[in-house]
Amino acid sequence: MLNNIGLPGLLLIAVVVLVLFGRGKISSLMGEVGKGITSFKKGVSEGNKELEESSEEAADTARDVTPEEEKDKDKV
Repeated sequence: MLNNIGLPGLLLIAVVVLVLFGRGKISSLMGEVGKGITSFKKGVSEGNKELEESSEEAADTARDVTPEEEKDKDKV
């Protein structure tokens, strides 16, 4: 159904939406969409930073859990 719209159909839809909602309403809506995208990207990058920091902390606090018998074999 949507495969046959084409450029003229999209332009007609855009004009109808512009007439119905007005330029001011559409521009404020697009501004809100932009803020949402920016906030989402910021949240993703902060989440990645937290994951990297927690993996670094886990690597720093790693313990040697090798049994004593295995450690003695390595020394010989």
